[in-house]
This record gives sequence, C-alpha cells and structure tokens, in this order.
Amino acid sequence: MKQILVLLVFSLFFTACQSSSPTMEERNKALIDKYFTLFNQHDWKALSEMYADSAEFKDPTSEMKVIKKSKAQFVEEYSGLQQQFPDVHDQVVNVYPSGEKHVTVEFVSTGTGADQKKFELPIAVIFRIENGKIVQDFTYYDNF
Repeated sequence: MKQILVLLVFSLFFTACQSSSPTMEERNKALIDKYFTLFNQHDWKALSEMYADSAEFKDPTSEMKVIKKSKAQFVEEYSGLQQQFPDVHDQVVNVYPSGEKHVTVEFVSTGTGADQKKFELPIAVIFRIENGKIVQDFTYYDNF
C-alpha cells in the first residue's frame, strides 16, 4: 500500500512538473487576438509585421481577386482607412480556429466618417498562418 501511495505521489508530481506547450491552434488564436489589439490601437506598422513579406489578400475592394501586398502597401492602405475613419474599431464576435493553419474571425467594424456619419459593418475573415506569420487574409463583407 505504501509503495502505491509513493508511486501515486511521484506520478502526480511528475505530471505537474510537465509544462504543457500550447497547441498550434492556441498559438494561432493568440496571434489573431494580438492582431485585433494592434488594429484597435491603429498600430499599422506593428500590424504589418504580423504578415509574411508578400501576403495574399482578397476582399470586395479587389473584386474578390487575390492580390499580393507588401508590408509597406498594407501600412499605406490602413493609414488611409484611419484618415477616412479616425475612430475605426473592430469588435470581435467570435474566433474559430480550424486546424493548424487557419483561423476564421467574425467581427463588427465601426467608425465615423468626416461627414460624421457612423458605420457598422459585419465582417468575416479567414486567415492562413504559416510559421507564425499571416500569409493569406481573405475578408468577406457586404460592400454596400
């Protein structure tokens, strides 16, 4: 009985000492959480660093055609967005990790234009992540 108790205590101690490293899905979700934090801080340079050097983008503004953008192009585009809507903000509704390379995010983007008109736009984006960098950003919304 004493041997079983010692074995049980040792097993519990050994299990407790093992560090459980996060899964790829958990790491990808954390990356996307950071993404939206940086977006809402309007830190376009830091946000651009989350992308691979030449990531692929697809959204209604490109007529849903895949285009490659450099980090500099990304910063220029998002700086322009901020000029149009200085208070642009994304509120994440849900994050759906999918396997080791994809994360889908449902969110609502809001802001106020120079004409003081407010907008609220539901958006879904599918990110493909490789080696800790976003390589694809496919965004879907109603481009009214």
